[in-house]
Amino acid sequence: MNIILVLVDSLTRNCLRAYDPSSPCETPNIDRFAKRAAIFDNHFVGSLPCMPARRELIAGRKEFMWRPWGSLEVFDPRLPSEVRKGGYHTHVVTDHYHYWEEEANGYIQSYDTTEMIRGYEVDRWQAQDPTEDKPAWVRNVEKFRAPEHIGQYYANTKDFDGEEDYFSAKTFGSACDWLDRNGDKGKFFLHVETFDVHEPFHIPEPYESMYAEGATKNEFNVWPPYQVYKDLENFMDQTSPEELKFLRSQFMGKVTMMDKWFGTLLDKLDEQGLWEDTMVILTTDHGHDMGERRAFGKQHPHYDSHANIPLMVWHPQNPGNGKRMAGLTQTVDLFATIIDAAGVDVTEANRHSRSLLPMIVDDAPSPRDAVLYGTFGQGICATDGTWTIMKAPDPDKPLFLYSTAIFRPLIVDNPVDGRLAKAPNKPVDQGYFDPSVDLPMWQIPIKIDPRTEENLLYNRAQDPQQAKNLWDAAPEERARMLDLVRALMEDEGCPPEQYDRLGLKDPVPA
Repeated sequence: MNIILVLVDSLTRNCLRAYDPSSPCETPNIDRFAKRAAIFDNHFVGSLPCMPARRELIAGRKEFMWRPWGSLEVFDPRLPSEVRKGGYHTHVVTDHYHYWEEEANGYIQSYDTTEMIRGYEVDRWQAQDPTEDKPAWVRNVEKFRAPEHIGQYYANTKDFDGEEDYFSAKTFGSACDWLDRNGDKGKFFLHVETFDVHEPFHIPEPYESMYAEGATKNEFNVWPPYQVYKDLENFMDQTSPEELKFLRSQFMGKVTMMDKWFGTLLDKLDEQGLWEDTMVILTTDHGHDMGERRAFGKQHPHYDSHANIPLMVWHPQNPGNGKRMAGLTQTVDLFATIIDAAGVDVTEANRHSRSLLPMIVDDAPSPRDAVLYGTFGQGICATDGTWTIMKAPDPDKPLFLYSTAIFRPLIVDNPVDGRLAKAPNKPVDQGYFDPSVDLPMWQIPIKIDPRTEENLLYNRAQDPQQAKNLWDAAPEERARMLDLVRALMEDEGCPPEQYDRLGLKDPVPA
């Protein structure tokens, strides 16, 4: 059986009618895939943001308790290498430029063949012209972001003529070309990953005006800030309802454009008759908030709006035909699921992943009763499906990152450069800190500024929009969920100082 993984960055459920029938966003091709597939209703993020999520996918290891965004570890298994043991050829086509940055080395190098689509976001592809007179939409972004960031994106895309030049078109087009050349040459694992629908929200016609009601990108900011706290606050203080509405229209336009080109992949599967012997997975790494609660992106607190993410799976042995899967699942589980589908044993190197194949093929229950998720250095989140808790950290408590290598981290959720703290006595220690790793690791003090020190508790069943914080009003559920968080941390493993940092060292009274 062949395996195709389609990963669409930043895709939110509220743009997909399979999850929100009232959505104005048009996604006819995802809709037709949803009618064929099993639809997972309680699929969640694990480690955020982009590359931490991909370490879960490629290595089966949650990292947000241990380290920030960085390279794969030497002890990490590699998903393509595991799948190859089943006699598969592995190929990845992607425009996700983080894969070839220094801060995220090792994720795609183990595929048999690789195709990289250049030019997204700040990919250093084309030279910037400092003397060039930039259009208004570029200057609007420069007001709140480093000019070299939008300048790089503009240099990469300014000569695009039509939508065929944009990234989702190139990525899915390349995947179709690969299937033309290789679809009949033996078992394959094809990883198709488009950085669309990630920002900047810059799209060609007809998508720019499709949902915009007459507004244009030269009037507003198509790449609002969110990584730097102060920049986000400044933007939200001066933005308007019209600008926020326009931003959402551009996000939806990007989703619709991506959907069109996803449809070409579905057409190729039809054309080559691959459905009968090919498993197809469609998912994302996280959603993207669009100004709700004065926030953009995917930062803590991790509300369901970006933490409860789409997952749809077609398996020829048990066609889903649109059936709903209620069990809790997470990004990290796709690692074991894909290896299992390839007929390969999930090795002892698999730390946190649990195969969902029994759910998919045999309608078995979920292997999880609750899930834990978060961003390194921020708070911790958990849900049992009905209740969700978001526990803030104490910023004055110690925090360390752990790794077998001292790498250059990219910490999207911290506005401060020079993040490796200078401890007064021992700035770096080394030892066997993780019992699941048989190599010594560095213990490095690090400073992260929490986005919030507020603790949150929600009843998802009664309050699906998570608008009413019950932290003080439901003390018994609060205590139960804090116990659950502690139990999940113990089960998955974490540095001991994380309990103290999160206020979980001692039993919490009801």
